[in-house]
Amino acid sequence: MITVQEFRAEVRDWLADNLVGDFAKIKGLGGPGNDNVAFEERLAWNRHLAAAGYTCLGWPEEHGGRGLSVAHRVAFYEEYALANAPAKVNHFGEELLGPTLIAFGTPEQQQRFLPKIRNVEELWCQGYSEPGAGSDLANVSTTAELVGDEWVINGQKVWTSLAHWAQWCFVVARTEKGSKRHAGLSYLLVPLDQPGVEVRPIVQLTGDSEFNEVFFDDARTEASLVVGQPGDGWRVAMGTLTFERGVSTLGQQIEYARELSGVAELAKRTGAADDPLIRERLTRSWVGLRTMRSYALATMDVEQPGQDNVSKLLWANWHRELGEIAMDVLGREGMTLTDGEFDEWQRLYLFSRADTIYGGSNEIQRNIIAERVLGLPREPKG
Repeated sequence: MITVQEFRAEVRDWLADNLVGDFAKIKGLGGPGNDNVAFEERLAWNRHLAAAGYTCLGWPEEHGGRGLSVAHRVAFYEEYALANAPAKVNHFGEELLGPTLIAFGTPEQQQRFLPKIRNVEELWCQGYSEPGAGSDLANVSTTAELVGDEWVINGQKVWTSLAHWAQWCFVVARTEKGSKRHAGLSYLLVPLDQPGVEVRPIVQLTGDSEFNEVFFDDARTEASLVVGQPGDGWRVAMGTLTFERGVSTLGQQIEYARELSGVAELAKRTGAADDPLIRERLTRSWVGLRTMRSYALATMDVEQPGQDNVSKLLWANWHRELGEIAMDVLGREGMTLTDGEFDEWQRLYLFSRADTIYGGSNEIQRNIIAERVLGLPREPKG
């Protein structure tokens, strides 16, 4: 196998040779809060990556991947971020559903879906959260009934990222009547381009609409498109969430470092750097970023209860605080728009308010650590 150093150099050279022409125009575009920006162009870029063998790096070779180690994948994401390459559009397929199908799917499901995920021919979204089941996924009320050779699905999902671009959704639905909490759930693969599905974009504080509501009204999918056994959806869904931890977090931290440097430069230009409190907060942000990196590297090859929850708390709170520092650095200028548009620091502030909510709120993360890792008593139900 190619060494990590050799692979890093290969990736760096390839990105330098390929982020040119039209692709150079989309450098740095996309990502949370900007996922609708240049979507078609980023889709073309993601397919270009696939054609060169730079998608699904950790998948086993028999499933179309390259079987590369965690260290190789860390090197890829770090070089990708350093090159300021555009955000990929295939996260849910490549990083979440693909590994789930490899772990839990049937050979038929793997053959049907994995090649199109790898080649970025079909895009996926995640149908977990509902109006009454956000961080508490066990409260799912969307139902699916097996009628003949099809599942008939009714209910509503919310905060469904990029559903308006996706062709498929992996949906957690209640398939056993009268079941409660974790029991009786199934993990279904549902096509979105059908009469029984309506996708409604949700307008965010930033004015963008990368989140959606998805309504299922007698929507249908084949009986064979349940991952794992019917009623075993909770285990499969939790498996998907473990894959979300991923090595891409180290690339994310390079993006964070770029943002922090930008805020520090902004503070120098505005004179806010003369304020000792601003200087202290920027210093704390630098220390926090180093802490995140050390924690990520220390836990990358081990699986211990609670480490994903600690990681989520670290980056979500750090990023939200950086948005608040940016607004304090801007001062009164941060309260006005330029030509009716938010600048990058205003967008950072507004979107980072959601960091401590999506993917499991701060409260949920702390409860999991307290109850499942530290063995503290469960929070009383009101």
